[in-house]
Amino acid sequence: MNIRIILLLFSLLYISSCTELDVPPPNVIGDETLMTSESGMDVYIAGMYSKMPFEDFKYMAQWGVEYNSWLGSLGIEGTGEALNRDGISAAFTGERTPYWGMAFGLLREANYLLEKLPEYADAFPEVTYNHYLGEAYFVRATVFSAMARRFGGVPLVTSVLRYPSDSETLEVPRSTEEETWDQVLADYNQAIALLQPTSPKSGYSNKNVAHAFKSEAMLYAGSVAKYNETVPGRLTGTGLKTGVRVIGFSEQSAQAASIRYFREAYLAANEVIQSGQYSLYKRKWAANDPDAQYQNMVDMFSDPTSPENIYVKQYQFPVATHGYDAYSAPFIFKAPLAAGTCPTLDFLELFEGFDRYPDGTIKVTTGSSNNQGDYLMYDSPMEFFEDAEPRLRAYVIFPGDVFKNQEIEVRAGVYTGSEPVKPLFNDYSYATAETRYQQLAAYTQAPKKLFLSAREGGSQELVSYQGGQITAAGANGPFFNNGESTLTGFYGRKWLNPDPSFEAGEGRSSQHFVLMRYADVLLNAAEAAVELALAGEASPDGSDMLQIATSGINEIRERAGATLLTGALASDIASRNIVRKERRKELALEHKTKWDLRRWRVQHYEERDGFWGETRDKEDFSMNSRYRFRGLYPFLSTESGKYFFDARFQWVSLKTFEYNIIDYYFAIPGGEVSKSPVIDQQPNR
Repeated sequence: MNIRIILLLFSLLYISSCTELDVPPPNVIGDETLMTSESGMDVYIAGMYSKMPFEDFKYMAQWGVEYNSWLGSLGIEGTGEALNRDGISAAFTGERTPYWGMAFGLLREANYLLEKLPEYADAFPEVTYNHYLGEAYFVRATVFSAMARRFGGVPLVTSVLRYPSDSETLEVPRSTEEETWDQVLADYNQAIALLQPTSPKSGYSNKNVAHAFKSEAMLYAGSVAKYNETVPGRLTGTGLKTGVRVIGFSEQSAQAASIRYFREAYLAANEVIQSGQYSLYKRKWAANDPDAQYQNMVDMFSDPTSPENIYVKQYQFPVATHGYDAYSAPFIFKAPLAAGTCPTLDFLELFEGFDRYPDGTIKVTTGSSNNQGDYLMYDSPMEFFEDAEPRLRAYVIFPGDVFKNQEIEVRAGVYTGSEPVKPLFNDYSYATAETRYQQLAAYTQAPKKLFLSAREGGSQELVSYQGGQITAAGANGPFFNNGESTLTGFYGRKWLNPDPSFEAGEGRSSQHFVLMRYADVLLNAAEAAVELALAGEASPDGSDMLQIATSGINEIRERAGATLLTGALASDIASRNIVRKERRKELALEHKTKWDLRRWRVQHYEERDGFWGETRDKEDFSMNSRYRFRGLYPFLSTESGKYFFDARFQWVSLKTFEYNIIDYYFAIPGGEVSKSPVIDQQPNR
């Protein structure tokens, strides 16, 4: 929403005469004001959208929908995308502020608009009137979808509850999960029928926006209906108070429901594709030019006119801002903190452009694993990444790469022993993850061969090198006892303001956040198509759905600078995993992956082999319900002036995650359960 217009509207509505005393209070705005003019409806709709459960810079998974950009980070929720220096880096098993009370408050506003606006229908042209109703349905569908993803079945409040009233009227029990997703579907369909083809004003929805969000919601519903069946115990159950199946699907309806939802997901996504209104951002893209492809993907997230943007959360300095740059930029730009988003080595291993060991992990030694042979040596850290997929470079700041016209110097330490250099550790397994570099004999015993730095500034360890002195950890660390530098050897680049003249600070960032883009839709269509094919279903609209899926994946890969598929996707698990992995890569650090892991049901220990969207030969990041991720740490060898890399579990401000089957559904707030005779807690809680 355009915040300036909204503030002006509020100001005009609040004006009252000093001499007129017998008037309503100036802060009370009646329906006859809001619902009889476009300016009044702008205020009403802006109010609803300001409360939407959108996940952007002001959403932290561990905290919930609090609209707070403090310590802003992305991908740190146990997804493997990134780690964070603070205690907010935890698996997505619940939210500090449950999305319950706020949800019902917003549902009331949407329901009130649907009930009351017909009284003022004559105040607007029919197309405008219908659009306003469509906005209310879109809001309601999005709220129910956000609740269903968290809780399963929820109370389907589709009318205004009026107070005072008898308890039977006010007490609405949880519906089944299937009924809840059916309501989401019905509301999105109503929105699509009523909304205009293009948004009449900035910040409003439209048919394609609703189609896109519908495809995402139905993909979630179809996945849950299908993959709940693969979880031990089938992950379903009934409430103690009502006997309603509040989570999961019945054995009799699960398969049919999954097909029905996947069909709806495909239809909605393909509607957007066939509309021709959107395309992948390629304004600076050039074939066979990795630098241009990298820069193109950097620019796409900061270009407000991108043809890829379907729905965007706008910010504007100084009235509407966030603090992402203040907390997630490299250490040299900290304002007041840094390193909030540190991508992992595990995440990098999703991408092309690296030599691999036989088990598929990135190669750092001459041997067949990272504890064998000698370290591979590089003239500079960036040489290691010279063949990396351009998309990855657009998402991650590599050691030695340039950001805001400055080289981002990253070193884990300096090695002064002789070459060739043997692996620093004998054992790199999960069991030894908490053994750190500062415990090595090369660091603690004479003659000292390994130099590390505890913190920045004058307290860094100094090393004599080429007639001068250098700091052991460089300008950006990692500093072994300071989590304000990189934890993994990398910094996130995606979403950071790349303008060198921009000075980060709390509440100074104003770059927009893309909540839905064309790549989302292509991936939604592709996944739904493969799932339908796996179920033996024909295309729901007569299109060649596997060809559309293949074309969508190849469009995304071409733009990313990745290898294209050589054949068409098929009705098999391998094709499903190709789509999942591409989604993992393309939509990383966009608040998408944490939901994908939940709907695929791959985050608990038994099925964690699909955690990366693929089956890997080696899954050594977990031992049981607990798991952790790795970094890639560059060291300078003073004998040759070359760099080597050590691939090791992350060791600065150590992060360990835990996820269990029960965590696929959040607990219902205890207060809501205890005070209501009809609100059931989740089974087994």
